[in-house]
Amino acid sequence: MRKYDHYKTVPNLPFEIGNKTRKPKSIAVVDTGNCTGCQVCIPFCPVDCIEVDDYQNGNSPINPVVIRYDECIGCSICARVCTKLTWDAIHMLPISEFEEQFPEVEINNTFTKEEEITEIII
Repeated sequence: MRKYDHYKTVPNLPFEIGNKTRKPKSIAVVDTGNCTGCQVCIPFCPVDCIEVDDYQNGNSPINPVVIRYDECIGCSICARVCTKLTWDAIHMLPISEFEEQFPEVEINNTFTKEEEITEIII
């Protein structure tokens, strides 16, 4: 009898942080009511666009993660990791649906890192 590898579909950690080079076909969205704040998705993001929400979610002691949408590349790694290792709190939305639901968020083809902005200002 062969052993079943439950982690086979869980991606490996990225070797280095990458940059966004094109507008993604889908964007990762966190269901904050379902997020446990475990932060297991954070080290798997290849562009480091997931962080802990510093603001308390009502009276809950759990701080869910948030995604900086303008930096998301739509790779779906965080959604797969969340589904396989913890809850199912992250899902992928096609870019057209995302733009309808979040009209205040502008998704560009590229982004400028904060370090680059600081260097330009200085």
